[in-house]
Amino acid sequence: MTGLGTLASTAKRRIGWVVRDRFPFRPVVRQVQGVELVLPWSHRLPDYAVWQPTYGQNLVELGRLLAATGPLTVLDVGANVGDSAVQILNAADGKVLCIEADKAYLDFLHRNVDRDARVTVVEALLTVDGADSGTTAVRTGGTTRFVEGATGDAMPTVSPTSLRTDHPDFERLRLVKSDTDGYDVNLVPAIAEAWHDAQPVLFFEYDPYLTRLAGFDPDAVWTRLAELGYEHVAVWDNGGLVVGRTTTDRIAQQARVLDDVPGGRARSRIYWDVAVVHRDDADGLKAITDLVPDPLA
Repeated sequence: MTGLGTLASTAKRRIGWVVRDRFPFRPVVRQVQGVELVLPWSHRLPDYAVWQPTYGQNLVELGRLLAATGPLTVLDVGANVGDSAVQILNAADGKVLCIEADKAYLDFLHRNVDRDARVTVVEALLTVDGADSGTTAVRTGGTTRFVEGATGDAMPTVSPTSLRTDHPDFERLRLVKSDTDGYDVNLVPAIAEAWHDAQPVLFFEYDPYLTRLAGFDPDAVWTRLAELGYEHVAVWDNGGLVVGRTTTDRIAQQARVLDDVPGGRARSRIYWDVAVVHRDDADGLKAITDLVPDPLA
């Protein structure tokens, strides 16, 4: 596409977003990446799927490969409208435990997954210790970030340990997906510790900018996961394109490129999708090696 064509396309997209954002939670039915979903009109998923067909498909393919080696049980933290759960179960049989705390998206989540007996929904905010510090939801284009210390409009909280106790069908957890806009680095190790004997594959957004905004050190997650026995890491960019494979003892230094954004952070949202595998999980290692065969430069 020419430069003028690109500018025209970008302008058209932004005008469309402005219109859709005026009626953000108007329900619409969309065919997205092979599945039918009921979405808020403002949701960006259909746009992302058109611009980058690989968007989100790394998680779906990872679930499919893991299902080929044994029962697939998935914990979907920050389930949003249920798009990940629906797409995973469209690609492979299994069970998904969805946890979502934003009341605005829960209606859409239920519309999309309640017809599937393989999906369980927990209406709660997952926190490390289950404590309620008071949160408010900040929503942007189909995603939610919870800010602590403001007027609460989130659901009750639950800890990973309580979540495991309350849902014995997920005792042998195989895959964790976490998308909590900066809180992933704090939650994912807590989930891994709660299910330490199951050694699930951990898939989450690694976004140093939002992590610091949430008050956490983005590097600390790698030390914590290494201490829990996690060693192997597959990396994709935020559009689902392969970046490379590395280890928990090297990735913090390699991730410095995420802080080097030409034009400043406001230009775009730059982050990685990562899948982290325990050193004793041979099937998990094979799955991420099939998906991401080459080392991270």
